Amino acid sequence: MFETGSALTVFVLTLLLIMIRPKWVNEAVAALLGGSLMLLLGRVHLDEAYNILIAKWDVFLFFLGLMTIAAVADNAGFFDWAAAVAMKLAGGNGFRLFLNVFLLGALISTFLSNDATALILTPVVYTLTTRLRLNPLPFMFACTFIADTASFTLPVSNPINILITGAFPQTQSLGAFLQHLLAASLIAIALNILFFVIIFRKQLPRRFSPDDMEQPVKIIEQKGRSYFWFVSASLGVIAIGYVLASLFHIPLSFVGLGGSLILVVGTAFFGRLSFRRLGGEISWPIFLFIGGMFIVVQGVENTGVTREMGRLLVNSAGSSPLLAVLLSTFGTAIGANLINNVPMALVMISALQQVDLSSITPAVHNGLIYSSILGADLGPNLTTAGSLATILWLLILRRKGMEVSPLQYFKLGVLVTPVMLLAGAGMIWLSLVLFS
Repeated sequence: MFETGSALTVFVLTLLLIMIRPKWVNEAVAALLGGSLMLLLGRVHLDEAYNILIAKWDVFLFFLGLMTIAAVADNAGFFDWAAAVAMKLAGGNGFRLFLNVFLLGALISTFLSNDATALILTPVVYTLTTRLRLNPLPFMFACTFIADTASFTLPVSNPINILITGAFPQTQSLGAFLQHLLAASLIAIALNILFFVIIFRKQLPRRFSPDDMEQPVKIIEQKGRSYFWFVSASLGVIAIGYVLASLFHIPLSFVGLGGSLILVVGTAFFGRLSFRRLGGEISWPIFLFIGGMFIVVQGVENTGVTREMGRLLVNSAGSSPLLAVLLSTFGTAIGANLINNVPMALVMISALQQVDLSSITPAVHNGLIYSSILGADLGPNLTTAGSLATILWLLILRRKGMEVSPLQYFKLGVLVTPVMLLAGAGMIWLSLVLFS
């Protein structure tokens, strides 16, 4: 009883620190404190923690490769160029520019993850809209919402996908992932755009003047034509590599690290490499956060609580794939907004790994897994605390002098997120009917 109580206490305190974010502590420090307490209290043994962290090498290397790729692409002006192209294609039409920002965000999220969209596209679009003398707020909301809405299109689109698919062999096939989640992603993206156009229709200008903005060709010339096209071509190869790696069950971290190495070597060849700048662009605390949370959740798992949670889910769903999908989608989404989607995903992984597969059908089991991805990826659009991408988005806006309150964000999120979750859950259920 004491073991269970102490482990749950550490878990709750860790999550409270993550949510409250006192000035003296960030998410990484909170997770490290929680993991350290689990070790000191004996809820997780040192050798067990070591084995857990070593077993998750693919996750850590994936993050490293992804952040390096994004940093080099940003240094080459790729995202500035892409935003300038979006502006040019809009042809002075404000609604078309809004749509182009959504589509650009969806592409970046799909191939470079939601974190890249929130971290890199947000400041680029902010600069673009302010120079065009437009109201930046609708475009800022577009950046953060599409980051999560498009984050379950491919396995590489969200680190959460890597965490969950890595735990369940049947989900590591690209074909299976697309069968169950691609339609859900596309309908969520379409709904997100539709709702936002309706909600912000009065704040979007019918026309704008692009004369004062830099043209895409000028951006390329400023960064160096050869270097820019080298980075752009490398990004295309990396995107194809991610798809092929998913298709042939090759760890995505291999593609990320290989691609980042090519970009770094090429950047050095063109005389543009600064290790100091590159190191500053990588969010090193994310590794401490993920590692700490692995240990914290393992401590809870050792008490048997997550096993009971999995049993409750299965008993509630019974033999109904639809009920399994709805319960897992909305349960994970609510949990993600309460405790952040990374720890919620780890809790769901732990719970579902301990489910007795003889007691449920494959359709129910797959429904629980894929809808957990949906809830953990899309669910955080409800509040500012749901995902790290949104938290980082808020910090970027504050540096720009913009304030978005949690209530303001929630009022928008509650209008669109439940509908998108319901539509996505419906598409997952339909895929289970068709392909299971």
